[in-house]
Amino acid sequence: MPEDLKEKKENLLKSQIPTAILTKTSHTQGENQALDKISGSSSTNKLTEKHQGTKTVFKKFNEMNWPLDIRPLNKSLVKDNKWKKTEVTQEKRRSFLGEFCKTYGGVGHPQSHLFHMVSRIYVEDKHKILYCEVPKAGCSNWKRILMVLNGLASSAFNISHDAVHYGKHLKTLDSFDLKGVYTRLNTYTKAIFVRDPMERLVSAFRDKFEHPNSYYHPVFGKAIIKKYRPNACEEALNNGSGVKFKEFVHYLLDSHRPVGMDIHWEKVSKLCYPCLINYDFVGKFETLEEDANYFLQLIGAPKELKFPNFKDRHSSDERTNTQVVRQYLKDLSRTERHLIYDFYYLDYLMFNYTTPVL
Repeated sequence: MPEDLKEKKENLLKSQIPTAILTKTSHTQGENQALDKISGSSSTNKLTEKHQGTKTVFKKFNEMNWPLDIRPLNKSLVKDNKWKKTEVTQEKRRSFLGEFCKTYGGVGHPQSHLFHMVSRIYVEDKHKILYCEVPKAGCSNWKRILMVLNGLASSAFNISHDAVHYGKHLKTLDSFDLKGVYTRLNTYTKAIFVRDPMERLVSAFRDKFEHPNSYYHPVFGKAIIKKYRPNACEEALNNGSGVKFKEFVHYLLDSHRPVGMDIHWEKVSKLCYPCLINYDFVGKFETLEEDANYFLQLIGAPKELKFPNFKDRHSSDERTNTQVVRQYLKDLSRTERHLIYDFYYLDYLMFNYTTPVL
């Protein structure tokens, strides 16, 4: 790790109490000052509780024997030697995240409600799997796989996008009682799949704002154009279409956003709580098929079940990659690019992603 990055990491992490790293929504002090120039006011956002009875649940939560150490993966079902390289990579990722969390994460007194923390985790009871959904990191196809494993479909290739996301076929962990949540967290294989933060951000923008969308244009688009586009025309203000990437970035970095955050560009550290929930498997979008098919071996999935590699929507568009991201970043100032990196700084650190050239 370069010395300047190492020093920046140490300064950031030492300046905050361990649990605040993962659960506060306010930015670091230096980031706040820069963002204030965009928003014109100081950052006062705090995570709001979404459930009742928080104190009671946390009392029970803290009394439990919450697992602090990563348990070894059960590799007894993996018979093929071709997975050796993937196995080594997986152990390195798990070890890296585990060491990071031991040093800086801790559990202490979580500032977010337990049921909120597990609300993005999908449950497949037959094979005892917990999968934390990270949008724009292969989540649609992972939901298809879970539906097949659960006996809800015979093939992952004939399940529509709407059935995956709006069919309500799969249960999330927050639908169980406290005992059910705790038992599954301690006995099921927990998986998370992540993606380079810049790529994930650009992918989300392209998906939600460069194609017709009956939700993101009127809800996010109109608010973004109204606040960040001087002299916007009436048509744009009325339909919210045509949001520019620079405007979207101004919204993202604004500590007083006109509309809230969205799971498609929320930080992974606040979607899946990787230092409070000990994930057994850390997959990456960059090696998605290889990681996913290895994971299917680990959990004893049917041999014929393979992870689908098709693009879920807008299949004619080029996939978001490093070259595509570079084109979008060209429209931003150097300060804006650095602020995006600062915004996703913990995601870069936790999952050992290379610092982008800014």
